[in-house]
Amino acid sequence: MFDILLSTQSEQPMYIQLYRQMRDQIRNGGISPGTRLPSVRSVQLQMNISKTPIETAYQMLLAEGYVHSKPRSGLYVIDPHTDKPASPAHPDHVRAFSAMHPTRAEPVPQKVAVDFDPSAVDESLFPLRIWRKMLHEALDSHAGVCRYGDAQGEYSLRLVLAEYLKNSRGVNCSPEQIVVGSGISYSIDVLSKLLSGRQTIGFEEPGFAPVREQFKHNGFQVIPIPVTDKGLSLDELEKSDANAVYVTPSHQFPLGPVMPYAERERLLAWARARRAYVLEDDYDGEFRYFGKPISSLQGIDRDGRVIYIGTFSKAFTPALRLNYMVLPVELAEKMQRMPYLLNSPSRIDQWAMQAFFEQGHWYRHIRRMRNAYRKKHQRFVEQLQLHFGERIEITGHSAGLHLLVTIRTDRCSRTLLELASQQGVRVYDFSQMWMETPRTPRYPQLYLGFGGTSERDIELGVKLLQKAWHEILV
Repeated sequence: MFDILLSTQSEQPMYIQLYRQMRDQIRNGGISPGTRLPSVRSVQLQMNISKTPIETAYQMLLAEGYVHSKPRSGLYVIDPHTDKPASPAHPDHVRAFSAMHPTRAEPVPQKVAVDFDPSAVDESLFPLRIWRKMLHEALDSHAGVCRYGDAQGEYSLRLVLAEYLKNSRGVNCSPEQIVVGSGISYSIDVLSKLLSGRQTIGFEEPGFAPVREQFKHNGFQVIPIPVTDKGLSLDELEKSDANAVYVTPSHQFPLGPVMPYAERERLLAWARARRAYVLEDDYDGEFRYFGKPISSLQGIDRDGRVIYIGTFSKAFTPALRLNYMVLPVELAEKMQRMPYLLNSPSRIDQWAMQAFFEQGHWYRHIRRMRNAYRKKHQRFVEQLQLHFGERIEITGHSAGLHLLVTIRTDRCSRTLLELASQQGVRVYDFSQMWMETPRTPRYPQLYLGFGGTSERDIELGVKLLQKAWHEILV
């Protein structure tokens, strides 16, 4: 099925190795457009690895537009050179995942000098030495290494998280309301079962496609709700039949607006009146660059209508596959009657993270991350304004690790991506984040991340973009 080699000796996590090899084979034609990716289960059996890195690699391919999802059918490869879903490949011409027998020749992409990946984080900031020490302490200090832990997550870690969330994000909860998980995919799967009586969910348009597709696969009717400069359009939500809604209020993904306090109150009033649940995905709420941080939506909820989801992926590392979810009391009690839903991540990782918090390392680490990202953010905005001036507009830059840039040109975003690629720069249009065909804006919009890019590469990348686009700018 696969002609992919995963190395346990590599410094790259399994999911990164799998994602990159599959991505490269899609690009060079080794996996032809229209090919259906094999199921997670079949890959798991063939490669003898857990399903988590496979699911993560698939989600990354989906998020970056290399595959598209067909409900109750699976993931199908998109032609990376047309950015359009291809017709399913004929069974007689489907090739296994092998670069040894490409079905058609494709030009080799230009070498990437700078990748403004919106999902990337700064690997140089990872506290490797301290984390290694925490892992050793976890193994030395706990006697349950060879026993299953609490399926809801280690209570000691949940206790630490409850205190941290109260102080940092204004989240009000007890450890009993927290569910420690292995990523957003796991959390949404659990929620889909807990919300089984609420089969209609409003979703930001555009929004985070992997979550949207997961709700669809779990049988939910997903209603696209437009995003305005204040976040999710509450006017449109109130007109809809939704009895639940997914939002990213602290930094809407991917457009970037922060939902104002008055809009948050109105959203909570809607939830109270409908007895609806609000899923608050606070994926990068730790990073805000202007003004005071706005408290979480959950922190101002007085009726138990908000489900809060947080992660360690942005502030620590996505390789850990560790996140958390805070359930309203009503849902937490329901979950206790359905213990089979839960399957917590590694006890050792949880103990290490607990010690990381208790010894003060987390707080020092997050300060370091904020300072580094604030400097990158400032440098990025300065360089864009220096080289492009009024020929671009930057929005969604008050928080998070990416910018939305509107380019004043009569060309389409696809042309801009191709010209940038010719100069060795990768930028993103996130077209797959739309559920419906969007109304074409006057000027194309692209997304540029800075988390995983050094300040030096930020300067280089912006100069190369100016070189790539200068002849077509208005």
